[in-house]
Amino acid sequence: MPKMVNKDQVAGVAKQVKGSVKEAAGKATGNRQTQTRGMADKATGKVQKAYGDMKEKIKKAL
Repeated sequence: MPKMVNKDQVAGVAKQVKGSVKEAAGKATGNRQTQTRGMADKATGKVQKAYGDMKEKIKKAL
């Protein structure tokens, strides 16, 4: 696993975790809105982490 060093990678992972918690809470309580928001947070986190990963790859290539 690559070493996470930039803020986009860390923030992306944090959003994914937050989204997972929200999604699970929504499922447990039957609140579809919370569940959907959690799914959206997870997706946003994945995109942000991927952006951070790409920044690191570019930095290492230069």
